[in-house]
Amino acid sequence: MALCDRQIQSDMSAPHIEKLIIPALADLGFELVRVRFSGGGSSRAQLQIMAEPVEDREMTVEDCADISRHLAAVLDVEDPINDAYVLEISSPGIDRPLISAAHFERFAGELIKLTLKQPHDGQKRFRGRLTGIEQNQVIVETATGRLTASIDEIESAKIDPTEFFSTLKQPPRTHKPKHISDDTSSERTSS
Repeated sequence: MALCDRQIQSDMSAPHIEKLIIPALADLGFELVRVRFSGGGSSRAQLQIMAEPVEDREMTVEDCADISRHLAAVLDVEDPINDAYVLEISSPGIDRPLISAAHFERFAGELIKLTLKQPHDGQKRFRGRLTGIEQNQVIVETATGRLTASIDEIESAKIDPTEFFSTLKQPPRTHKPKHISDDTSSERTSS
């Protein structure tokens, strides 16, 4: 399960950094969603760890702080990254990435956005309803038909929150807007 977007350093594999992080997160009651390493060279490197609670609940700022302290200690001891870097802990959020087979199975039925590494019928980006995963093949019902792609063919996938936002109710108006043409009952005084 390679949840790392890029190798941490040339002699380190993504599974190595995950082996350090996954048990440390599990000790705190969280699971790894994604590891992303960016920057370096002329800019300060950043190690982003996206995690979520194992139990069905929202992630809090305090959770992120606890994870940060715990993982900073683990990473200081193991020292997997030679250069200075910033450790960032985040939750998946409403437009969470879908990376592993378990993610595609768990979020079946959701509206998603998916980008393929190579075009399929001349198209790389798709939006549709995730119907699930079968034999490592992600299945999405799009406006143009069914798309089936292996996880290895997917560049990125994430939940599309537009459906959530479109179902939010508008708050009721507390008063009717007053239009100038409707204002026939007001008294006018002359000087």
